Amino acid sequence: MLDFSWKIFSMTGNLDTYLLMKELERESDDQFGQEDTEESEAFDAPTH
Repeated sequence: MLDFSWKIFSMTGNLDTYLLMKELERESDDQFGQEDTEESEAFDAPTH
């Protein structure tokens, strides 16, 4: 989806398309960051 949004923006210069792309990037980064945090918490849990 990001590639599509970038292609449309580069072809049209439409700022709304650029803003959509940046929003999708941010959501993608947030989603991956949250998964990494959950995995590290599972490994850091005390085992006694």
